[in-house]
Amino acid sequence: MSLLFPALATGSELPALRFGERTLTHAQLAAAAGSLAARIADERRIAVWATPTLGTAVGVVAALLAGVPAVPVNPKSGARELAHIVADSAPTLVLAEPGAELPAALAALRRVDVDPETDGAAPAALPAEPSPESPALIVYTSGTTGPPKGAVLPRRAIAATLDALEDAWQWTAADVLVHALPLFHVHGLILGILGPLRRGGSVRHLGRFDTAGVTRELSSGATMFFGVPTMYHRIAEALSDDPALARALAGARLLVSGSAALPVHDHRRISAATGSRVIERYGMTETLMNTSVRADGEPRAGAVGVPLRGVELRLVHDESGETIEAYDGETVGEIQVRGPNLFSEYLNRPDATEAAFTDGWFRTGDMAIRDPDGYVRIVGRKATDLIKSGGYKIGAGEIENVLLEHPGVREAAVTGEPDDDLGERIVAWIVPEHAGNPPGAEELADHVAAQLAAHKRPRVVRCLEALPRNDMGKIMKRSLQG
Repeated sequence: MSLLFPALATGSELPALRFGERTLTHAQLAAAAGSLAARIADERRIAVWATPTLGTAVGVVAALLAGVPAVPVNPKSGARELAHIVADSAPTLVLAEPGAELPAALAALRRVDVDPETDGAAPAALPAEPSPESPALIVYTSGTTGPPKGAVLPRRAIAATLDALEDAWQWTAADVLVHALPLFHVHGLILGILGPLRRGGSVRHLGRFDTAGVTRELSSGATMFFGVPTMYHRIAEALSDDPALARALAGARLLVSGSAALPVHDHRRISAATGSRVIERYGMTETLMNTSVRADGEPRAGAVGVPLRGVELRLVHDESGETIEAYDGETVGEIQVRGPNLFSEYLNRPDATEAAFTDGWFRTGDMAIRDPDGYVRIVGRKATDLIKSGGYKIGAGEIENVLLEHPGVREAAVTGEPDDDLGERIVAWIVPEHAGNPPGAEELADHVAAQLAAHKRPRVVRCLEALPRNDMGKIMKRSLQG
């Protein structure tokens, strides 16, 4: 395999990382990370206290250079979850930003502070490139059905995903990415930090999201913005009163949303105010990126584009296991993928690893349909979003998209609940645009039935002040109960 970060080896003087007022060129990053890599090269596995700081980025790069598997740790992890991650991954030390206060589960480990100014005082020879199959990162899943599992991501998967996105997004060393995502997961760390470094480009991390920071960076040389739907929703809300933000977004080469579906009305508001379209992509911890709307493709609300280069994707009937051949925009199946982008295993869980695959295909648990032109549209999770009502299999996502087109609906989620007659009835949870005047249940049912088949209309409508969401903006449907 070629070097994971060629620009570090060549000593490029172009900016690589910027966090606030602190900036490192690729050459400076090579010196700092190379020096730290030499200090940790003999470790078996390390934890990284993944605050949104320069130290986190340098620490992860150092671990990758040294060929030591790194475990990014969410600083907001609860005590029980953190104790499980530490016990399961058994790191021998923890890397942290100087001055960071560590919880008890990590404080017991040997600590190495990451200070780029000190670590980079003298250039260091970069280590030889490790094997493509060697573990690079161990990223823990959300643990919605039990304790979090550690997905072991080899170097091969990181390189394959970032190179496929180079192709899909026409990503070059000239691109400057701005984002404010956390650095303990795939979107913020692998795409947002390692992506620009592999291309030899630059990333400017805001530390904390605000629209003023997005405006400032996109107006001063940044070309791309990565965000989650919560961020884009705040952008859409601000656009009508912020012409500078609209101009900044209009000048961006690429706006990318991921980690959850971007609501249709936010797509439309951003496009109307800026003339730019947000593109969506689809990935998981275990697979990294699977599909994306291409930079030269057609952005389409509710669609996550086509399979990336090197990724094989199929839809499978959830009961019969037969592959769905139809590209009809109607037939729902589970997404299964295979390719070089996949993880190696769940750490210490051979049973879970084996159960996740069928004949070499990874079973994502996500349900989707494919349009005639090959675009994939995700309609929900198999566990929570596949509703079986009146003999039909219905994806919650397509109903949610239609509900969001109603002018009286600000947010929407759809679930199923037991029904003696239908098996499950469709329940719509909405946040009305005007709390004092919510749309009626019959009005919303008719609205859905006019756009989709009649059996997909909600039988029950419940109004909320806000939908429960996690840090990434994903709706926590298990918290929605009648």
